[in-house]
Amino acid sequence: MSSLNHRTVSKFIALLLFLAGLLSLGSGKSFSQRPDDNSASRQENENERDRDNEREKYLFVWAGDQARINPDFLAVINFDEHSPNYGQVINTLPLPGPGASGNEPHHVGLSRDGRVLACGGLLSVLRNQNEIFFFDVSHPAEPTFISAANPPQSAITDEFYPLPEGGFLVTMMGGAEGHHPGRVVEFNKQLQLVTEHPAAPPMEGFNPHGISVRPEINLMVTSDFICPSTTLDVVPGDLDLRGSVRVWNFRQRKILRTVNIPNAVGTIDVKLIPGDERARAYTAGMIDGHLYLVDTLRGTARSVFDFSTIAPGGWPQLMRMTSDGKRLFISMNTAGKVVMLDTSRPDRPRVLKVLDLGANSGPHYIALTDDERRLIISDYFLNEDSFGKVHAEGDHRVHVARVTNRDLILDPRFNLDFNTAFPTGPARPHGLAFK
Repeated sequence: MSSLNHRTVSKFIALLLFLAGLLSLGSGKSFSQRPDDNSASRQENENERDRDNEREKYLFVWAGDQARINPDFLAVINFDEHSPNYGQVINTLPLPGPGASGNEPHHVGLSRDGRVLACGGLLSVLRNQNEIFFFDVSHPAEPTFISAANPPQSAITDEFYPLPEGGFLVTMMGGAEGHHPGRVVEFNKQLQLVTEHPAAPPMEGFNPHGISVRPEINLMVTSDFICPSTTLDVVPGDLDLRGSVRVWNFRQRKILRTVNIPNAVGTIDVKLIPGDERARAYTAGMIDGHLYLVDTLRGTARSVFDFSTIAPGGWPQLMRMTSDGKRLFISMNTAGKVVMLDTSRPDRPRVLKVLDLGANSGPHYIALTDDERRLIISDYFLNEDSFGKVHAEGDHRVHVARVTNRDLILDPRFNLDFNTAFPTGPARPHGLAFK
């Protein structure tokens, strides 16, 4: 009897296995795939960890002493979201030697290999000081000073474009004495001054501030903003603001055409749309408050968005775009806001989010991380104190906003106030970079 039961049980188990095999064939799945499902989950977790490891861990902030007495400095901030010290100051590196203070720290640029951070002094010329400063950030927690430069034909350092082969292009908004014309200065990989472009610059209104490049189609654009000397009290009259974009042959460093934009006043920044087959760009008039779509091939531009619908007189300033060209971020300085636009249809941008940082916050410089998940904002534009006409102080805070496909969400854990973060006293944060 026991033998019969054993044979019966064995046959029953065999039948169950056979039926299970048939069912798995009918569904297109097999028991052997279950470990693969777990492997896929493990791989996804590993990929996420890899992305976390690749995310930027250090934030560099180029800042100036509010009193213009202590040296200007580079601050290193913990930018690791998983660290208990996220948002705290790791280190500061003051500029060395004579000419260390009062440069009015402005924009920055990180080299393509991530080893050199270039920083500009907007008003160094007023003290006859060097205007461009290079730091070694190979060891980001402990940067070191490399050298400084003072281009002979230009002044008023603004934006940096890191060249693919190493080195930088730098927009200099003014001539040697801060008037016009300005130049685009080139430094090679060894950080040596190559030349100041173009050899014969336009004499009318050439004051380059913003710069954007698409090397794959040999295209560069710069935007003219203002004649810098007219911002000083010693120069009578109003500010002399510009409304034009220059279209360049990138490889030859040669201006091909000028796009004069009727009604645009103060075209402070410009961004080529990545991958756009028509080689178009965006620029904004800071004073007139319009966003313009620039046709670089035809040399035309037209308004496609009115920022007064968000805040009249809000001063749209610096711009950043996602790598697919479908999102545009713009700081609105006097409005205290940062706007995210859907630009998937370039001629019809649409507001996705208006991030309100509060009255008198003064957001200006913005930077988008490589993974495009975080937008960093510094609240300070320019205060010429007792010697000039521009007084846009802001509240000296640095913010981080999380970026999703349709939203900007302020990170409450990152709360960095340059009024209180340093023993030397209040400081003005401006240029931002990370690695």
